Amino acid sequence: MSAVYNWQLGREMEYPYDGAFPDRQFAFVFNINRCIGCQSCTMACKSTWTFSKGQEYMWWNNVETKPYGGYPQHWDVKLLQLLEQLNPGGQTWNGAPQALKAPYGQFKGQTVFEAALKNVSAEGAQQALGYLPTDEEWAAPNRYEDNPTGAEKGQKSRYFAGGESLPQHKTWFFYLARICNHCSYPACLAACPRNAIYKRPEDGIVLVDQERCRGYRKCMEACPYKKTLYRGTTRVTEKCIGCFPRVEGRDPAGGGLPMQTRCMAACVGHIRLQGLVQLNQDGTWKEDRYNPLYYLVHVAKVALPLYPQFGTEPNGYYIPPRWVPRPYLRQMFGPGVDGAIERYANPDRELLAVLQLFGKEQRICSRYEIKEGPKIFETEVRGKRFAMYNDTIVGYAHDGTKVVETTVEEPVHIRPDKHANSI
Repeated sequence: MSAVYNWQLGREMEYPYDGAFPDRQFAFVFNINRCIGCQSCTMACKSTWTFSKGQEYMWWNNVETKPYGGYPQHWDVKLLQLLEQLNPGGQTWNGAPQALKAPYGQFKGQTVFEAALKNVSAEGAQQALGYLPTDEEWAAPNRYEDNPTGAEKGQKSRYFAGGESLPQHKTWFFYLARICNHCSYPACLAACPRNAIYKRPEDGIVLVDQERCRGYRKCMEACPYKKTLYRGTTRVTEKCIGCFPRVEGRDPAGGGLPMQTRCMAACVGHIRLQGLVQLNQDGTWKEDRYNPLYYLVHVAKVALPLYPQFGTEPNGYYIPPRWVPRPYLRQMFGPGVDGAIERYANPDRELLAVLQLFGKEQRICSRYEIKEGPKIFETEVRGKRFAMYNDTIVGYAHDGTKVVETTVEEPVHIRPDKHANSI
């Protein structure tokens, strides 16, 4: 094991290999508040990459309903239980946030790599704590779809509770869209006995060399997010490839410019924003103030990693849903949840403009600028002043090409009384 620095945990951790980082890393932000569970992203991925024989149960992208849903079933609950069993009561956070080196404080518990070292009861050597899901757990990607938690006993007619902070639903669920996080410290890569899994040096996308793979499924056992999948017809592992031909700019629709993945581009709810972030030699993010992903994660601090305590340093980030009980969200996204929700619920002028970039353009936006516009609305939100300005945000590709320009206030088009299909 090597000691590597994990900025999401705010400390060094154990990992089977030395840290090695690309100059630019594939990363994305999903705004859960906007997801409507339409599965357009799922079918865009399915129709592009996993429509062949042996791939029937392969869902590189899926949208699951929390708190009950998951693919495979209960993937996160099972791993959280394993970690708790090996470190009872110790999976905690403390310490003050420290800019880019420890923005969420410090995680004092054990990661999947550290827990594996102490899991002496495991059969065979484990590089990362995990388990192999059963066929039954893989059988239904949308099990428990739209199933909410119930109201408190004896309170069946009550669905909402007021309060000084954000209202908390008594009955709640939310959609969690997931793809491979293309982690900085992938557990699948660590566990592969054939060295068949690697991170691309140009963009950090995690891929499987299918000529080296022998289908041992150690990657499936180790990946805490269960995003590597076994194909029985070929007896090798397959997984999300980050639509790397599009990221490389090889899709004709992009005119030679890097494009977002198929699932990002197909999103009806405009919940997704994907790009490339610059890294320092220690794996922390290089300051890039006007990269929209850098802004959302490190400046506005509204986008948080999914289960950072697992230790893989995922490159998928989520804006947490406002209506979900906070303890549940803290377990899922770490201690930055309360601040993230408060800032999202009452966004400042810049955040409101950057949020308009979601879903507006298929090409990757690497830099933005804001042109100020007039004030169009003012009110008070939970005791705080809120003003909306009709600013214009302009997004540019890595080479300076303008790829998107949009305003905060959506233009209104009034159809005339007489139009083409009038009866």
